Amino acid sequence: MTPPIVVMGVSGSGKSTVGVALAQRLSVPFADADDLHPGSNIAKMSAGQPLDDEDRWPWLDLVGQWLARHPDGCVMSCSALKRSYRDRLRRHAPSTWFLHLDGSAEVIAARQADRPGHFMPPELFASQIATLQPLADDESGLVIDVRSGVDDLVDQVEQSVW
Repeated sequence: MTPPIVVMGVSGSGKSTVGVALAQRLSVPFADADDLHPGSNIAKMSAGQPLDDEDRWPWLDLVGQWLARHPDGCVMSCSALKRSYRDRLRRHAPSTWFLHLDGSAEVIAARQADRPGHFMPPELFASQIATLQPLADDESGLVIDVRSGVDDLVDQVEQSVW
């Protein structure tokens, strides 16, 4: 049985791309947490304003509820930048496993620049880097460098977990 998996990282790290590929490989449902943001959050980010925790809590609860509805396996792309955010998700789905897509600021900024029209403007990248708290030793998950190709990343996850 596959646990709920959250593909996490800063904007532009490849969460959705890797998440879709991983879900397909595992034959489990996929969702993108960006699709669960209320309009007020999208408007705020589109205006170049970072979300605060009060903006995020209801959104994270929706993400956690989706994970809890798929106890036999699913993949969700979600920034999950802080430990407290991941703890919030685990309150809904305790067995959630996290895949942190990590990379240098230069690599991720270049990827982000190739995403015209996304509601997360590049100006907010620095705030995401500042907010990011890497997985702690007691958190179930894996950190992978984003420089590998998508198939290689998915292979690494399969070899590490299953």
